[in-house]
Amino acid sequence: MAKIKTNRAARVVRHLRLRRHLSGTTARPRLNVYRSARFTYAQVIDDTEGHTIAAASSRELPKDAFGKTDAAKEVGRLVAGRAKAKGVQTVVFDRGGYQYHGRVKALADGAREEGLEF
Repeated sequence: MAKIKTNRAARVVRHLRLRRHLSGTTARPRLNVYRSARFTYAQVIDDTEGHTIAAASSRELPKDAFGKTDAAKEVGRLVAGRAKAKGVQTVVFDRGGYQYHGRVKALADGAREEGLEF
């Protein structure tokens, strides 16, 4: 097998590998994480219907109010609050091919603090 040339391409391959086993249903949607160089994004997605139930990003937060990790935790709280308002209690966590540490872990911790179960 040929080596993947870029970090982004390697992450996409990891994400596709995860998605073979992971899918969001109406009863238990998928909490997806995307991390860019500056911002962190999260969506709660029902894959059976193809709808985004709730979404949040660090772009919504006040500029320079948080560091990247703290902003990710706040994004987790925001997306969990919005999902719970729509009646979602439990989700499947989709780390998007990223390692579960840093901003991804902070987002998950923030969502759990707000009462989302996964």
